[in-house]
Amino acid sequence: MTVWICATCGVEHAETSQPPAECAICSDERQWVPRSGQRWTTADALRSSGIRVELHEIEPGLLGITSEPQVGIGQQCMLVTTPSGTLLFDPIGYVDEDVAARVLEHGPVIAVAASHPHMYGAQVSWSHALGGVPVYVNEADARWVRRQDDVIRLFSGTIELAPGLALHTLGGHFPGSTAALWDAGADGKGVLLAGDAIFPNPNGASVSFMRSYPNLLPLSAAVVDRVAGRALALRFDRLFNNFGRSVPEDAHRVIRESANRYMAWVRGDHDDLT
Repeated sequence: MTVWICATCGVEHAETSQPPAECAICSDERQWVPRSGQRWTTADALRSSGIRVELHEIEPGLLGITSEPQVGIGQQCMLVTTPSGTLLFDPIGYVDEDVAARVLEHGPVIAVAASHPHMYGAQVSWSHALGGVPVYVNEADARWVRRQDDVIRLFSGTIELAPGLALHTLGGHFPGSTAALWDAGADGKGVLLAGDAIFPNPNGASVSFMRSYPNLLPLSAAVVDRVAGRALALRFDRLFNNFGRSVPEDAHRVIRESANRYMAWVRGDHDDLT
């Protein structure tokens, strides 16, 4: 029996003797299947290919975890450290004993969580490698879990993982799109890890909101207003997405101004300019 990993999105699937016929996550309108068809890989195949996993400091107390070559979508996993333990957020699609040991050098892991199904990666394998820690999955997105396991814990709304570290439901990109709020980040001003729900543009001076980024499907003005409102109810000054982009400061203002601009365009306020 083999744990299969979708080569396109990097999400692990249940142990079977043969790979699944399709990856439901990639077949959804928010993702994509290659024109050549569904492809699969395994942890053993990735290990044999010479994959390297790197940890690097983003700011004090926050590390990024990436692989070369990338697995699937190629997100940057975030390791948030607190005195009570660490959170592994948006896990990449590969882990081995060496990588797990390097992660544990930064403190015991208290939870694994993903911002949304595209970022589930090898979340169950990560949990097993780290001692069976809980994998928190937003209840609104539970049907997308491809590998069921006793380590999975469903939650909704907000859940506190440790003092100063919590998961908050934002919605939008997926109904259960989740952000991690780290109070001690940004020199105590707060950091929000927003995944794809709020996506910094290249210069970090504005953000955007989408149902699908690769397929360029928008969200409505009402949904963007709801997502932005949920984020702005939280205290933070800096925002990171799941690919290394950030709003380095004054993120509340950037989100509010960007949401207003987005809503005006999708409402048709500026149709005279097109």
